[in-house]
Amino acid sequence: EEHDNYAVDFIEATRIIKQTLPGCHVSGGVSNVSFSFRGNEPVRQAIHSVFLYHAIKAGMDMGIVNAGGMPIYDDLDPDLRERVEDVILNRRKDSTERLLEIAERYRGKKGEVQVENLAWREKDVRERLSHALVHGIDQYVETDTEEARQLSTRPLDVIEGPLMDGMNVVGDLFGAGKMFLPQVVKSARVMKKAVAYLLPFIEAEKLRTGEVGKSNGKIIMATVKGDVHDIGKNIVGVVLACNNFDVVDLGVMVPTQKILDSAREHNADLIGLSGLITPSLEEMTHVAREMQRQGMTLPLLIGGATTSRAHTALKIDPHYQSPTVWVKDASRAVGVAQSLISKDLRGPFMAANDADYAEIRERHRNRGDAKRLVSLAKARGQKFDGDWDTYTPPTPAQPGITVFDDYPLAELVELIDWTPFFQAWELAGRYPAILTDEVVGKQATELFADAQAMLKKIVAEKWLTAKAVFGLWPANGHGDDVLVSLLPPGEG
Repeated sequence: EEHDNYAVDFIEATRIIKQTLPGCHVSGGVSNVSFSFRGNEPVRQAIHSVFLYHAIKAGMDMGIVNAGGMPIYDDLDPDLRERVEDVILNRRKDSTERLLEIAERYRGKKGEVQVENLAWREKDVRERLSHALVHGIDQYVETDTEEARQLSTRPLDVIEGPLMDGMNVVGDLFGAGKMFLPQVVKSARVMKKAVAYLLPFIEAEKLRTGEVGKSNGKIIMATVKGDVHDIGKNIVGVVLACNNFDVVDLGVMVPTQKILDSAREHNADLIGLSGLITPSLEEMTHVAREMQRQGMTLPLLIGGATTSRAHTALKIDPHYQSPTVWVKDASRAVGVAQSLISKDLRGPFMAANDADYAEIRERHRNRGDAKRLVSLAKARGQKFDGDWDTYTPPTPAQPGITVFDDYPLAELVELIDWTPFFQAWELAGRYPAILTDEVVGKQATELFADAQAMLKKIVAEKWLTAKAVFGLWPANGHGDDVLVSLLPPGEG
């Protein structure tokens, strides 16, 4: 019984941490919660899915789990989901016994051939395409896309209809914490395959109708600096291009100045920013500030999984006086872009958009300041006291500026922090433990070996030159300021 409330305690502790320490992140090893059912993978994965669904809603930021093989919360058998939730949330005294009653139904027998459930193939083509996108199944997508094309007036209708409907389901599930990034990436690959199949038909239709060369306007698109995700951006780009917009796609991890310079170089009509991770939100705000500072007036479109109408209204729009519009998904991109390009539509469209943003800001003001800030006097009274009167700091061997023009690469290799490297490849875990992780250890080891081989080549062939400059100077506190003396030692 002492263990019954462990999952609830984790979820509630996460909620309290997020309320009292908003800058703190929460992670956990999810497999621990299902360890009693090792050997029964379907039940374990159901437990992971249910636990993450509730923990993420409470504020959990990261879980150590194989998300790529996890079932979607809404797809779980309702009876299994209910009994798992009884256990996770400790809703009944007999919850463990009730889960054990049905657990054996889901256990695959050793040596048994798993038969693929193809019942979804009996549904109509729109539902089949949606199922394939949500579950990341690309085996039948070209066949189903062709069937949908035969039923449509234009090939573009397939993208704007069933394919976009399916991706909207994916977006809703991801936003609700019922799907995870590896699953979304699989969905995007299915979408990409379907769009690639349709592109020749779309180009042929343009030739037939004489629309080749006609342009509704030019848009610069980029995933902002610090973000490598381009799933949504690529889909929006395809939809806009199919509607005769000239799309200049700058790719991912694009610095602010490159975005603005490209807009000037291409004489663009619009700029579209995309991002999937939370830090991208601040980077988008920075882009808006720079557009304002540099006197730009192009409409700015904001999109991506972490963006929202409220965030755009509160954090981005106030920094840019020209139109700033949140685009919920690719299906709305064409309408928004056309409204902003059109001289007749732009005024009424922006009037409605500005009124919407004003209402959001007013609601936010009425909520009051949720942050509990202490007074400036109290904050100053709590400053660190290092007993400086009795402390003599050591003098550096080389005060002032030190320059390294060609630091030995081999010495730097030993100092590399490999954990962020694995995170960039969507492999969760800390180095070196990740190399023996039961879920991602094999992939991590192979990736690490490839990286080591490339590093050896970089060092041996001197692909890079390492340069650095740093300075050490005397410094003193003065009120709220730090005073740095740049004079040579003994002269300050």
